[in-house]
Amino acid sequence: MTSPRIAIAGAGIGGLTCARVLQLHGFENVTVFERESSPEARQQGGTIDLHADSGQEAVRAAGLFEQWRALARFEGQEQRKVDHATAALIEHEPAEGDFRPEIDRGQLRRLLLDSLTPGTVAWGRGIDSAKPGEVTFLNGSTSTFDLVVGADGAWSRVRQALSPAMPLYTGVMFVETRHDNDERLLDLTGQGTMVADGEGLMIWSQRNSGDHIRAYACMRAREDWKPSNADLMELYAGWHPSLLAFLEGELFYRPLYSLPVPHTWEHTPGVTLLGDAAHLQPPLGVGANLAMQDAAELALAIAADGVRDGVRAYESVMVPRSVSFAERTNPALLEMVPERPVRI
Repeated sequence: MTSPRIAIAGAGIGGLTCARVLQLHGFENVTVFERESSPEARQQGGTIDLHADSGQEAVRAAGLFEQWRALARFEGQEQRKVDHATAALIEHEPAEGDFRPEIDRGQLRRLLLDSLTPGTVAWGRGIDSAKPGEVTFLNGSTSTFDLVVGADGAWSRVRQALSPAMPLYTGVMFVETRHDNDERLLDLTGQGTMVADGEGLMIWSQRNSGDHIRAYACMRAREDWKPSNADLMELYAGWHPSLLAFLEGELFYRPLYSLPVPHTWEHTPGVTLLGDAAHLQPPLGVGANLAMQDAAELALAIAADGVRDGVRAYESVMVPRSVSFAERTNPALLEMVPERPVRI
């Protein structure tokens, strides 16, 4: 029998996991289409924790568990909370066990890329739109497939084939800063994650590999708000100077979006979704894990039951699971970053 032609939109960790597991099960005609020109076209984000019951299971399904363990930072499970006014440690969860060790997103993506058959990813060939069994590329050309998988993130072009839903602004803004080899910030962050909050504001920092820190100032704000460093210093007036140091440097604006809840669709042969394309949620530790779990389960279902029946079986589990998580993560974000007396 001819191996079915499967197109995967998006070379993020979800799309690559799906391609890897499919190839392990003998599916040769799998292509990942990515609009970026190369793996180095942009930075891949910060550190992510892979959970034992989801992300780690996907890594096992991809046959990469030992390679992942060699890269994972088990010490990154440490969590610290400090007082916003004094920077004194008020809560501490040490790194114990191996339920959710950290790994840089870029390292995980490279591990997955290197595991694929050469030529699997078509770089610089993005998908503009899709319908069941067919994609239209950004250059206007079209091609047909037995299955189109939308793993193309929050602003998925493939999703339009199944659902009119678009991401909605949550009302919460993250402003990111990056710091290298700064001993004062490394000491305050510890080996994993540090958080400080007060009066509707939050600073959240994470240690990445190589003594790199990514920090986030979190607040309710207008979607188009782009504060300067001075604006942030004024907003966070009264916070301890060691915490204000996280607000220095170049700023990257991250308004947070989520899909409407519940986000569901009628099963349609020839096209499906995974990860943020299916269930975009606030970044509270489940998004990457769900994407990889989706990807592995989709591939395994196809390997067990074929494309048509496998996709139906996958969606029957994935959709209600993602709705259940979204019903919790969206309110949790607003609880974590409450309204302030003065709106920004």
